[in-house]
Formats: sequence, C-alpha cells, structure tokens
Amino acid sequence: MAVLHANKENFHEIVMGSEIPVLVDFWASWCGPCKMVAPVMDQLSEEFEGKAKIVKVDIDENGELALEYGVMSIPTVIVFKDGAEADKVIGAYPKAKYAEMLEKQL
Repeated sequence: MAVLHANKENFHEIVMGSEIPVLVDFWASWCGPCKMVAPVMDQLSEEFEGKAKIVKVDIDENGELALEYGVMSIPTVIVFKDGAEADKVIGAYPKAKYAEMLEKQL
C-alpha cells in the first residue's frame, strides 16, 4: 500500500474512520528533517500493509489540520487508533521508533 495523502476534505474518512491504526506524518516541502523521514514512511507503508495506514499531511496546504492537532513543529508524527490520538512524537526519528509506535496499537 502506498503512502496516502490527506487534506481537510478527506482526513476524517481516511484517518478518523479507519478500522486499523493510522500513522500521520505532518510535513512541509521546505522542511529538511521531513525529507529525511519521507523514505521511512514509504518503507513503513510496505511493512505494515493491511495492518496500518501511513498518511502524509502537508501543513502548508492544510494549516487547519495542523492547528487542530497541535502541530507546532515539523515533522510531527501522530498515531491514531479508533479515531483518537494514541501516540505522538515531534522531530525526525529512526524507522524503528515509528514502527514501535504502530506495533503498540496493533
């Protein structure tokens, strides 16, 4: 499964309505650490296919979502389970950290 891209129109359907955990990467094209995290998100989408969704939200295009979820610095990665925030980290981390966040929700 490829990384999904969410915006204010489809966020509720993709993330909040999901029956499986969703890892959301709040990012921006000008953010260096976000660029480092991007390939990790691609890898996670393959490793967790069918078990979790990996979603990216561009904060420049979706500032309302960033405000709604308290994103003050990027990258911010939030894991949602059953429509609620289950875990959150701010900054770029190794793939193992994001995988651990998802594993806890499976």
